[in-house]
Amino acid sequence: MSLKGKTIFMSGGSRGIGLAIAKRCARDGANVAIAAKTAEPHPKLAGTIFTAAKEIEAAGGKALPVVCDIRDEAAVDKAVGACMDKFGGIDICVNNASAISLTPTALTTLKKYDLMNQVNARGTFLLSKLCQPHLKNSSNPHIMNMAPPLDMSPKWFKNHTAYTMAKYGMSMCTLGMAEEFRDMGIAVNSLWPMTSIDTAAVRNVLGGDSMAKMSRTTDILADAAHIIFTSDAKTNTGNFYIDELLLREHGVTDMKQYQQPGYDGPLAADFFVPDELLEKTISNVMQHPGYM
Repeated sequence: MSLKGKTIFMSGGSRGIGLAIAKRCARDGANVAIAAKTAEPHPKLAGTIFTAAKEIEAAGGKALPVVCDIRDEAAVDKAVGACMDKFGGIDICVNNASAISLTPTALTTLKKYDLMNQVNARGTFLLSKLCQPHLKNSSNPHIMNMAPPLDMSPKWFKNHTAYTMAKYGMSMCTLGMAEEFRDMGIAVNSLWPMTSIDTAAVRNVLGGDSMAKMSRTTDILADAAHIIFTSDAKTNTGNFYIDELLLREHGVTDMKQYQQPGYDGPLAADFFVPDELLEKTISNVMQHPGYM
């Protein structure tokens, strides 16, 4: 199935994983609305919603960049309206925007706590709520949350309780809305990487170039997302997909294509990948020592 003519509304997406997914959809000829705050260049982070729109159109799609703070209900409502005005519908909602602070409780300010919960959990709930009336008119509607499986092991909480709470809030949206929207034919799934992904957050927050080389490229999530978006929404809902495992199920066996050029060493597992799923990989993936 192709995404030609389909419309994707995505929170975030000016760079990294969101942009990679948007460009993969654009290769099919999809329309992509990018709703994010990044209107001006950042000194340390490449890309704005306007440069993202150019890349989407260069890949073969149509783009609508909308300056939007996912925490602002009126702004999100206006952005959804702008997407409807330009493209006439919404087929796929991608909750990609996320905030991260890997700090223990004593070092987590309430400002950071509020930011993570407002962007991650509340933002996912809000955008899904506002897209739902339009999605139910699509022939194959999907909501996809960039959120992990709900593994309640204490090890995922002990180092950064606030971040885990906020990220699992997105996962709970998947769990609840998949059942709530089932009779409407709207699929709700999560996608999460098996390994760390080479993004600005990894380079700037989690370990720089040394961590980046142990990370896969964003293309792996783009290819996995495309599989989800082109699946039957009526039967494929309520899943917490791991990129590598999903791709293998669909016949993709060459995982080295997603590694950094020239690197053949071990890969770092991402946060929140349950031990039983990590054991299913045949790649050279090792758990982060802080969570063993």
